[in-house]
Amino acid sequence: MNLAAFRATLADAAPPPGLSLALAALWWDAKGDWDRAHGCAQDQHDAAGAAVHAYLHREEGDLGNAGYWYRRAGRPVASGALAPEWAALAAELLG
Repeated sequence: MNLAAFRATLADAAPPPGLSLALAALWWDAKGDWDRAHGCAQDQHDAAGAAVHAYLHREEGDLGNAGYWYRRAGRPVASGALAPEWAALAAELLG
């Protein structure tokens, strides 16, 4: 699945089957359900989960917590607009 196809699934009521928890987190975030997105990211215990977790806390405005998760993901702290970061994360995770 590419990014355009992933975005097209946002019209559905649930994420497509087979997504990683990190991708499901981005899906729920795009649907406006931050809590559900956070739960998914929190349950993926690797660098991908940490990167999405960081993004979500930055989106929330909790920059200290976001910084912790960026470090856990081995990434620099993002400072640009959120939408391009979401798209870059999704494209990366989609492979």
